[in-house]
Amino acid sequence: MKNIRVAASLLILLVSISVYGNNQQLTLENCHVDGIRSQVKCGTLQVPENYNKVNGEHIGINFVVLPAIDSSDQKTPLMFLAGGPGQAAAELASGLSSVFYEVRKTRDLILIDQRGTGASHPLQCEDATEQNVYALIPEDFSAEDIKRCISNLTGDLSQYNSENAIRDFEAVRIALGHQQINIYGGSYGTRAGLVYMRLFPDSLRSVVLDSVGPIEVPIGLFGQSSARSFNLLLQNCQKEPSCQQAFPQLEQEFQALLTRLEKQPAQVTIAHPRLGTQTKFVISKAKFLGTIRSQLYSVASRSLVPLMIHQAYLGNYMPLAGLVAQTEGGQGIYIGLLLNITCNEDYPRISNDDYLLDANNDFGGDDSHLSFKLSCPLWPQYRPNEDFYKPVVANIPTLILSGDLDPVTPPSNGEYSANSLPNNKHIVVKNAAHTVAITTCASDIINEFLTSLNPNALDETCLDDIPKESFMTNLNGGISTIETLNNTEGGTHK
Repeated sequence: MKNIRVAASLLILLVSISVYGNNQQLTLENCHVDGIRSQVKCGTLQVPENYNKVNGEHIGINFVVLPAIDSSDQKTPLMFLAGGPGQAAAELASGLSSVFYEVRKTRDLILIDQRGTGASHPLQCEDATEQNVYALIPEDFSAEDIKRCISNLTGDLSQYNSENAIRDFEAVRIALGHQQINIYGGSYGTRAGLVYMRLFPDSLRSVVLDSVGPIEVPIGLFGQSSARSFNLLLQNCQKEPSCQQAFPQLEQEFQALLTRLEKQPAQVTIAHPRLGTQTKFVISKAKFLGTIRSQLYSVASRSLVPLMIHQAYLGNYMPLAGLVAQTEGGQGIYIGLLLNITCNEDYPRISNDDYLLDANNDFGGDDSHLSFKLSCPLWPQYRPNEDFYKPVVANIPTLILSGDLDPVTPPSNGEYSANSLPNNKHIVVKNAAHTVAITTCASDIINEFLTSLNPNALDETCLDDIPKESFMTNLNGGISTIETLNNTEGGTHK
């Protein structure tokens, strides 16, 4: 009887998606987007906010199609599933067009703002993009901030979940008239991709999962993975003669600095890295750790970490301020959706023992747990069906990519999907971090995979040429951020 009810519910959802994918709810027009000279297509598809109430409230799903440079072969397009959760794919159009240039030569790229992001009924905390990143510290984050954020959000928050997001994506596929699509998911986009594979396997020709956030692993436990990534950085610094010579006591300096900041946050007056005006800069333990963690995401930004730690240990917080400046104006994440999904799909599955185990590390301890533990008990609740958490077993050609240096989705995450999907290849790239395709030649391997559909017969040799980590060892290095800091007047350490 239960199976009959499930089948009936699924049929209703499929019918509603088909109806809304084939009627006049779609608008599509030529347009231009920032960073791309050529004309592209911008679209909006009206969909039910609640797929079980097709005559109820509707929301517009915003998307951009980057047409194939040569569309003569009418190849199956590639749909991009953004990360976060909380990134808006259409806002990434310029960068993705560059990264997936080889793919776009012959295939359309479809970029959809997931419901709750971008122009698809955004769920954003009102002041998230207006915060003073220099004076604000994570320790000041309060329950009142969460309540104020929730009060600013509109709509039925229970409907802004991973499964409905995929129903929207499927409705866009139908509306655009594609029999099948290929999908690329990066970070949380891999979670969304796995949900797509479960709900609509026949719609997918192939799947790329880059930096996997498997359904079986709750988002929010980043203590052990961050520590692993940071310890690899420390090891690689000591293996490189110039880094070892410049920072022979780097780990000890890092721990001493944490102890100092835990006792009392530091406060300096600096010249604003961008404006040059005198600005108060407050550095707490959580702010310091969060800045380092964000730098661990890419090999390029990792190169700055040893120098930044050493300078901060000496009392010069200007390099740290320059890195914090990169977050001014927000980081492209719609915080309301981020919390809505993680607080309902992930947080309830994390036990106290899980937290204790994850906090047992020599990097930040339980630092990465604090915002979730504060936010989630206050957040409006919905709960996915238990079937949501089962491993995905769809027999679809799948390429899995992991970066060995990744601080949030380590290679062990990719093994969950590698073990459950029957037609996959898991490639671990030694000298890469988060979202491998964005910064390496893996984007070319993806293009080959989309043609051959054979994940086990790909030319991976270009990955061997990815250089090992290297590090900036003085303030006169060639990276513009550090040059700017070196030429900016510092302030007074208090």
